[in-house]
Amino acid sequence: MNQSKITTTVGLNIGKIDISSVRLNFWDLGGQEELQSLWDKYYAESHAIIYIVDSSDRERLEESKEAFDRMISNEALLTVPLLLLANKQDLQGCLPLEEVKKLFSTSPALIGQRDCKADAVSALKGDGVHEGIDWLVQAVQRNSMNRPPTQKDIT
Repeated sequence: MNQSKITTTVGLNIGKIDISSVRLNFWDLGGQEELQSLWDKYYAESHAIIYIVDSSDRERLEESKEAFDRMISNEALLTVPLLLLANKQDLQGCLPLEEVKKLFSTSPALIGQRDCKADAVSALKGDGVHEGIDWLVQAVQRNSMNRPPTQKDIT
């Protein structure tokens, strides 16, 4: 597959994944600054966060970190599990997972006591994606006392 055909999310994509007896409904929210003001509209219904960092775009890492800090500071997300994915690990010159972790873990007070994991992935190749989703399902199940599913979440 030609990587130049893969683009960033513009706007909002909605989807679902069924894994065993669990259905994950997800919102893929575009990271453009003008769209970030819409993010908090989805937080109250969220049971977890997957935050994807483009580890090949060193010029925008600080901007991504600022958006990350604003997001995890939101009261509606204080107890939900967090999966931080350093994407594009298949590209030469990308920032390795340990460097991404170092940059994104500078705000332990914001991360708090939530279940948290960081992984290296290549969405293009699928490397690490299934492992991350499996961890997320388990984390959401562990967190069901803090954030129980709503009736519409149950299928």
